Amino acid sequence: MVMRPPLVNVMARAAEKAARGLKKDFGEVEHLQISRKGPADFVSTADLQAQKILREELSKARPDFGFLMEEKDNAPDTSGKGERWIVDPLDGTTNFLHGLPHWAISIAAEREGELIAGLIYNPISDEMFWAEKGIGAYCSNQRLRVSARGDFADCLIATGMPFKGSSKPVAPFIAELQAIMPHVAGVRRAGSAALDLAYVAAGRYDGYWESGLGPWDIAAGILLVKEAGGFVAPLIAKQDPLKSGCLIASNTAVHDKFVAALRGAKVG
Repeated sequence: MVMRPPLVNVMARAAEKAARGLKKDFGEVEHLQISRKGPADFVSTADLQAQKILREELSKARPDFGFLMEEKDNAPDTSGKGERWIVDPLDGTTNFLHGLPHWAISIAAEREGELIAGLIYNPISDEMFWAEKGIGAYCSNQRLRVSARGDFADCLIATGMPFKGSSKPVAPFIAELQAIMPHVAGVRRAGSAALDLAYVAAGRYDGYWESGLGPWDIAAGILLVKEAGGFVAPLIAKQDPLKSGCLIASNTAVHDKFVAALRGAKVG
């Protein structure tokens, strides 16, 4: 049985503690106090409370680490530190608020610009995906490997799509969808970028692409895919996916074809 590294244990304990409140609130979702960050982009009291717990627990274990977190709070900005946590306390907030059990806590550790550990936890399914650089990717104690499907026609692909109030332009997404959809077994939009990447690492999806994401959405997932033997590339050549928020992730067998199709998508 594989032993979780110390850094992963720190993340796991913090995620499990934050998950208790999220699970309780998920069962009473209709009673949550909800404020709007923007059209169709919500933040709940559950989200903010989970972030508070994660900040407290991770700070106790690694007091010298900074934080890059999705939700704005009153804590000092420490995101410029060389060692930092990149945290999304609730990825899939809209799913959460509609009672859909597809959401996750995402935590990554970064050192001098390099991702060194990542964890994605779905409290409802109790699936904990984790990876540490050079050690591999796992779901609980099971080693993860990306799929081996090499025929695009057999592939199941995940994506995210524009919605009301989204910064993502619709026309480029439609062009990308048209470049992929007719050639694959199916395209899924499940509503959690973190879980989409975890599922690529687990071989459930063969590929995934999306744009307009934050680093907290994808940091842990990027490391998971790489440590599971997959590839991650920018949607626009030479960009850093973690900074641009636009990425393509897949198994190795279809990666080149997947990237070429998406980058070659023409609007109009």
